[in-house]
Amino acid sequence: MRAFIAFFKKEVLEGARSGKLLALAVIFALFGVMNPAIAKLTPWLLELLSDQLAESGMTVTDVTVNALTSWTQFFKNVPMALIAFVLLLGGSFTREYENETLILVLTKGLARYKIVFAKTCYLLSVWTLGYWLCFAITYGYNAYFWDNGIALGLFPAVTFYFVFGLFVVSLIVFFSVLERSYGVVLLSCGASVLLFYLLSLIPKLSRLSPLALCDVSTLLVGAESASSFFLALLVSLGLSLLLIGVSIPILNKKQL
Repeated sequence: MRAFIAFFKKEVLEGARSGKLLALAVIFALFGVMNPAIAKLTPWLLELLSDQLAESGMTVTDVTVNALTSWTQFFKNVPMALIAFVLLLGGSFTREYENETLILVLTKGLARYKIVFAKTCYLLSVWTLGYWLCFAITYGYNAYFWDNGIALGLFPAVTFYFVFGLFVVSLIVFFSVLERSYGVVLLSCGASVLLFYLLSLIPKLSRLSPLALCDVSTLLVGAESASSFFLALLVSLGLSLLLIGVSIPILNKKQL
């Protein structure tokens, strides 16, 4: 257990020293502020552009913004924060391969499965703290300006997207163990998401795809219940556990 904790601390210290953790904290916090800010400024921006739009034949009507507007913006912005997360931390394993630092820790008695668990816990911790920081900032500003109660299925919606982020973390771990190149890891993660997107276009598979957890706008307005996303939730959690579990024997056999 001590070796696991020591390796986990190493990951945190490296993330802090490299500035990646600070960068992600700023990104998540910035998006948290932007969500209500964009909603609040929308009527003013439309009024500012009304003359130009009128010249183009477009009529600007009064726009009513509320917490629902801000939460809709939240689910538009959080994918960009997730992409930043993948870009900054997707090379967690590959950097170790390039510097051959894993060989050093293995010679000190750290089991390979503990490396997988430590890396996974580190990525999960960063995603969890960043995501819920973004949520908390948006929630606080929305409560100040409007009423969050208008977003009917808010907490199931944010939980579902959080689970999708966990699934993306499992993709990073799996492909990082499988491949040595940072670029290949990113491409593999992107290709996997694209594959699930294509599968979601098939009506019978749409509710099974992890990407269904991203399409939560209907929850916010009460058009669907949380139970409609239950199968996608199970599939996402099941695939996440499977990918992380499979990563262990792959790393055990991998020539470092």
